[in-house]
Amino acid sequence: MSTTGNRSKDLAAKYIKLGGRRRAVLDDNLVSTREWAQDTAEAEAFWRHEIESLPDAERKDVEKFLPGINAV
Repeated sequence: MSTTGNRSKDLAAKYIKLGGRRRAVLDDNLVSTREWAQDTAEAEAFWRHEIESLPDAERKDVEKFLPGINAV
């Protein structure tokens, strides 16, 4: 069950809590991620199994809840 009522936000929060270090890049309404530091093994596995496998639109929604590159 979602803790915030927003599944995408919850997935992003769990990824970060597991040690995820990807950062969101928002440019002209296009969303992508960048990874400058290595994720923990748990965060990497979570990303691969829970986020990367989502349909494109849902994955982009999760990425919007990651810290932005300008927030680091």
